[in-house]
Amino acid sequence: MYRNILFTVDLGEESSWQKALPVAIEHARAFGSRLHVMTVVPGFGMSMVGQFFPKGYEKKMRERARAELHDFVKEHVPEGIPVQHIVGEGTVYSTIIETARKIGADLIVMQAHRPELGDYLLGPNAARVVRHADCSVLVVR
Repeated sequence: MYRNILFTVDLGEESSWQKALPVAIEHARAFGSRLHVMTVVPGFGMSMVGQFFPKGYEKKMRERARAELHDFVKEHVPEGIPVQHIVGEGTVYSTIIETARKIGADLIVMQAHRPELGDYLLGPNAARVVRHADCSVLVVR
């Protein structure tokens, strides 16, 4: 049923994957799916923002995120499950949606978090992904 599962993780926040990763692994095993494990780093697109960081900082940040993502997968995803590592850059929810389209994801798996007052006004990333994704989204509480 699912051929490509996109799993999102905030590498600095264990609560972003602790309950959702076992669900993503279970689905990948059950359907023989490829698991695309993704993290998103902030974008430095505006020159005004970029000028506050040393030259080459953006590249170093992406490389560090890629290395941490590989370590995360090695530690938490069992062998035998085909995995693609993805480091996205930009706004979290839009990068997830764009990546899901590019890889042809059938399912996005992400963990919900306890909403704060600001989330009710702006909407958390999970809610935005649910509203705008072209594929099914499984939000794990």
